[in-house]
Amino acid sequence: MEHYLHSKVPLLEIKNLETAFKIDGNYYNAVDQVSFTVERGKILGVVGESGCGKSVMSLSIMKLLPKGAGRIRGGEVKFEGKNIEHYSEKEMNKIRGKDISMIFQEPMTSLNPVFTIGYQIEEVLHNHFKITKEDARKQSIKLLRSVGISRAEQIVNEYPHQLSGGMRQRVMIAMAIACQPKLLIADEPTTALDVTVQAQILELLKDVQSVNDMAIILITHDLGVVAEICDEVMVMYAGEIVERSDVRSLFKAPKHPYTRLLMDSIPKMDVEEEKLGSIKGIVPSLKDMPRTGCKFANRCPKAMPECTELKPVLAEAEKGHEVSCLLYESSKTGEGTNVT
Repeated sequence: MEHYLHSKVPLLEIKNLETAFKIDGNYYNAVDQVSFTVERGKILGVVGESGCGKSVMSLSIMKLLPKGAGRIRGGEVKFEGKNIEHYSEKEMNKIRGKDISMIFQEPMTSLNPVFTIGYQIEEVLHNHFKITKEDARKQSIKLLRSVGISRAEQIVNEYPHQLSGGMRQRVMIAMAIACQPKLLIADEPTTALDVTVQAQILELLKDVQSVNDMAIILITHDLGVVAEICDEVMVMYAGEIVERSDVRSLFKAPKHPYTRLLMDSIPKMDVEEEKLGSIKGIVPSLKDMPRTGCKFANRCPKAMPECTELKPVLAEAEKGHEVSCLLYESSKTGEGTNVT
């Protein structure tokens, strides 16, 4: 009975999360009232331009915000039903790496250049398990093999600078899955890699996810990546969720003008286009964020006069497909009825 109840609780539940950064003595929200859940064994894609709050959200979940500069101002971060937002550093260290792991965008900044690959993987194992040095070394080699590194026995003795970008990213994945976490957060894991290696890393993440039955939050600006491996997708703009649905629904019928513009910027193999679509302007800085209305209004081709005054709410435009846009009556009332 206890296991049954436990399985009904989302693996990760975020409620009204607000994360702010201090600029010139004042705090400004980089993540603004964000709520979502991640179910066990599912892959959630989080999409948006740089500066939309995707990475800040992931650092908030891990409680790795830069000290003195960033802080969580409100909301809840529940992992397996427990609110971890108030956990001490010691309590968080028991969870990080073991239950929740993270892969960062550039492995060269995450891997320590003065220690061997083997030492760094073994350190993860020693932090969470009582394990002998010999067993940790064997496990490290096994992990490297599991992420497609054939020369695992040699790689454990090498340093990060001796490896290619793709190999370093594979090492980061090996470290992230060393303790078989229940949730893996992958922040732009393929951005710095060439197209062929990107495809290999995505395939690897899919394999790792299915073998370990873990959930993944995949943060990216690339909708093509999302289409490849995600079950659900969440589109963020200026610290807020503007659209959320299963992947198929989003690609079949994107609803928010921002999502549509992101879609238009993807090259299509079956259509000859002289020019790819683009989005005018840039994401506003934290200090210049609009105080009223929709934050996307000044860049939106569908903007109406009311968009600068009325703030839309995230609500169902149709079953299972949420959008935050005044083009939909549901976003005006929050009642989830589509009249468009």
